[in-house]
Amino acid sequence: MSSNDQVSVVVTGLGATTPLGGDVASTWSAMLAGTSGVRPLTDEWAESLPVRIAAPAAEDPVPEVGRVQARRMDRCEQFGLVAARQAWTDAGSPAVDPWRLGVAVTSGIGGIGSTLTAYDTLREKGWERISPYTVPMLMPNGAAGWISIELGARAGAHALVSACASGAEAIGYGIDMIRSGRADVVVAGGTEAAIMALNIGAFARMGAMSTRNDEPERASRPFDKGRDGFVLGEGAGVVVLESLPHALARGARIYAVAAGAGYSADAFHISHGSPDGAGVRFAIETAMRDARISPSQVVHVNAHATSTPEGDPLEARAIADALGPAAADCVVTSTKSMTGHLLGGAGAVESVAAILALRDRVAPPTINLEDVDAEVTIDVATATRPLAPRAGVSEPMAVLNNAFGFGGHNVTLVFTEYIGLEA
Repeated sequence: MSSNDQVSVVVTGLGATTPLGGDVASTWSAMLAGTSGVRPLTDEWAESLPVRIAAPAAEDPVPEVGRVQARRMDRCEQFGLVAARQAWTDAGSPAVDPWRLGVAVTSGIGGIGSTLTAYDTLREKGWERISPYTVPMLMPNGAAGWISIELGARAGAHALVSACASGAEAIGYGIDMIRSGRADVVVAGGTEAAIMALNIGAFARMGAMSTRNDEPERASRPFDKGRDGFVLGEGAGVVVLESLPHALARGARIYAVAAGAGYSADAFHISHGSPDGAGVRFAIETAMRDARISPSQVVHVNAHATSTPEGDPLEARAIADALGPAAADCVVTSTKSMTGHLLGGAGAVESVAAILALRDRVAPPTINLEDVDAEVTIDVATATRPLAPRAGVSEPMAVLNNAFGFGGHNVTLVFTEYIGLEA
């Protein structure tokens, strides 16, 4: 047991399928190379939209899932299952009592593609032609259900829905499941597949999306003075969380300690963050307290920064306020500059990136940042940057992942180096 009288939770497996690659290795390699996954939409349905760019997944999930099973699943569920399989295999497919194995995998929107398809079928062919799998395909908890069935996870299958904070909140919930004694192992993360006319049109109607249709690879530009909105992406990220005693007992490879989580609600506006950034700051500070770390240990933040005019400087100020003087030596990155915004999958994919940054001691770049907004005073990396402990700081290095969502949801996760903690 750790000194704070609760079991330590560690990360023993990683999985991802993203606009940059079909697995963790290819995604991480592309991130470090500063590769953009954004490209023009060539589908006929996109021709009349004001936004005709997006970041589709690099690989089709159907071959990995299997065509028979895929017909029963929404695309977002398929992505979630692919990433979960990867993470489970990466963790060594641990032997665990099914009643001690949990799942916390979610989506911000759920099976919207299946919902639209079913409605078209209803309107054009009648209710008798609707797929009998429609309800499980449209449920936001569908991915959690499929993953729990495949792994035989009986400690609970959860899907916390908090818009674009969903994937990060699911990981935080997984940490809590283990700390509370409900589970020894939890498969946690987020998934999304929402690149379709309704979603793009709706986000565009809000003025939230970039319209750089002629420059897709340069469209997502967090913290840049010329940013004009986010780019929609798709895919999934999943981590395997494990109690330290369970991981040590089986000799598991440990990536990092899932040290803590912080949450807040802006209670301000349904789709705008509170201008004072108090909620974001509270989430960051609460996460650091939960993780028992000091700001001086934080060497890297994978920021939520979506490339919207309003959100990026708000987050930058909150990071600076929460970390205080330590912010000057903290390297900040927004990997959304390369992946686009995966909505409910974003916080999970970005957690994978934060964990790998800690493992490899290198922060990926924020691409397209050519003219930093005057309100952004934090250190945002525009090229890969080495990470190292601050002089005089003996505690393990820590990284943060921020994720925020419409509705005022704020989540911050903390991951720290594993340096042989006692169980």
